[in-house]
Amino acid sequence: MNKFTEIINEVKKAINGKDKVIADILLAIIAGGNILIEDIPGVGKTTLALAFSKALSLDCKRVQFTPDTMPSDITGFSIYDKATNKFIFKKGAIFCNLFLADELNRTSSRTQAALLEAMEENGVTVDGKTFELEKPFSVIATQNPTGASGTQLLPDSQTDRFMIKLKMGYPDNNSEYHMLINRANSNPLDSVMPVVTKEELLQIQQNVKDVYMSSEIARYIVMLSDATRRSDIIKRGVSPRATIALSDMAKAMAYACSRDYVVPSDVAAVIKPTFTHRIILSSKATASQISSEDAVTIIFNKIKAPRA
Repeated sequence: MNKFTEIINEVKKAINGKDKVIADILLAIIAGGNILIEDIPGVGKTTLALAFSKALSLDCKRVQFTPDTMPSDITGFSIYDKATNKFIFKKGAIFCNLFLADELNRTSSRTQAALLEAMEENGVTVDGKTFELEKPFSVIATQNPTGASGTQLLPDSQTDRFMIKLKMGYPDNNSEYHMLINRANSNPLDSVMPVVTKEELLQIQQNVKDVYMSSEIARYIVMLSDATRRSDIIKRGVSPRATIALSDMAKAMAYACSRDYVVPSDVAAVIKPTFTHRIILSSKATASQISSEDAVTIIFNKIKAPRA
């Protein structure tokens, strides 16, 4: 049993019946990406993020986003120190390994934008000075469904910076039953134990980067991205950032399968969570009641995969 499986099994102590979601989040983390989870309140999004922070030995900080959350609450601010006659930088919540942005779409666009530099460049700039974030660093953001009370759409520039987008969904009856039983006498989070250290996670991320991708697979990924830009059911296709994200996720999938090379099935396994939130459907798709997931499937089936 490799470390990937061990981490998943540890997180499953706190979350029942969501094995695919857990695996996808871990793939994104070892690929060095950020995760967006959209769903109604109360399905375990926050618990899932905290379980990962414990299993991966990561310093985790959580911010509950509200309309009055300020950018300085995230990035930090400079304050004048009379004793030294200098301005001292006070770090914000973003200075951690795993930042949990709870209900991100409830806050203002200005505060949402405070996350952009951190998500893309692993750093924040305050008063013209850039501060690097400690590695490893990932953001797990949650948002309520679009149209829910007190929410607003995330800007496209921010959505595109999330490597994957997932939905938790309701648990099945059996999983919900076990959730009740497990919480009868204790908090399941207390049973989650560290599996890897920060240093080991950094090494895993490096191993993922070193996974070999043939020119045929690379061209296959580019063709999939290009197909989203030429389809009549998609108004706007995925960005080049999405192409890179799909490549990174495919490498992570290969690593999870104990391979040091990517095969077409790795791409197939991760294309939906990587592409779905990045496309905008055309009026034709909307009229035909084609969802974003359906559109990605249609695109995927049209492009012939190279031989493994």
